[in-house]
Amino acid sequence: MRLLWHGAGPPEAATDGERFLDLRRKAVMGVINRTPDSFFPPSRYASVGEACRQALAMAARGAAIVDIGGESTRPGSDPVDAGEERGRVVPVIERLRAASGVAISIDTRKPAVAESALNAGADLINDVSALADPAMRALAAERGVPVVLMHMRGAPKTMQRAPHYHAVVEEVMDELQRAIDRALAAGVGERQIIVDPGIGFGKRVEDNLAILREVGAFRRLGRPVLLGLSHKSFLGKVLGDRPADGRQAATIAAGCLALAAGADIIRVHDVAAAADTVRLLEAVKRGTIR
Repeated sequence: MRLLWHGAGPPEAATDGERFLDLRRKAVMGVINRTPDSFFPPSRYASVGEACRQALAMAARGAAIVDIGGESTRPGSDPVDAGEERGRVVPVIERLRAASGVAISIDTRKPAVAESALNAGADLINDVSALADPAMRALAAERGVPVVLMHMRGAPKTMQRAPHYHAVVEEVMDELQRAIDRALAAGVGERQIIVDPGIGFGKRVEDNLAILREVGAFRRLGRPVLLGLSHKSFLGKVLGDRPADGRQAATIAAGCLALAAGADIIRVHDVAAAADTVRLLEAVKRGTIR
């Protein structure tokens, strides 16, 4: 799969059977968690069939990408063995690929899991460690797939232990640029990189708010920008320690702010609401509903 994005210049000629992910308009990524411990319980799907049905529903409601993960990366979470993670995600990807042409993203830090997922039909690698593992960079380069490079300091287990920035947007941009440079040096395609500033990953509330306010600055990296905001804890803190299941309105508002400020993709649990947000923003931009 190759990316189409207005910042990348004219698309290269397609080869037979090649698929494209069109990011020239705003896009929604739906979240499918095959985990028992993700921070937002409604996103957990215990069975392969349940996960696949929900993924198909997300595609029908307007998701351009369905992101499937088998390891929670919430603050304080413990890592999962690669074999267990693979067993959680690969059957879902196989069944979804057989039933739909929707773009499938594998949310993993492990090269072995990513490789199995790609073999099963996944199209993208969404790596919260920004391809920190050289083997993941080599895999992405070899397979020629799009990658999401997300910013995170530390690991999920420890990332929220006293994070600190002097100028969060500039520092995150600098660290993402280093991740881009590493990926390109390993052979990842120039037009295959998406960046994610990593809201909630080693950030304080004020850091998350600054990133949301200035998300358009990340476009200076010359890549599509993805933002994951859905039901995250900083929204709850803004609302007075509201629990995760009470953050729906704030999630929609944050997604609207992010897209209007320059984000290209929002990663969400409620695809229908996010797709409505995208449709409204696109209509306002065009000045017409068509």
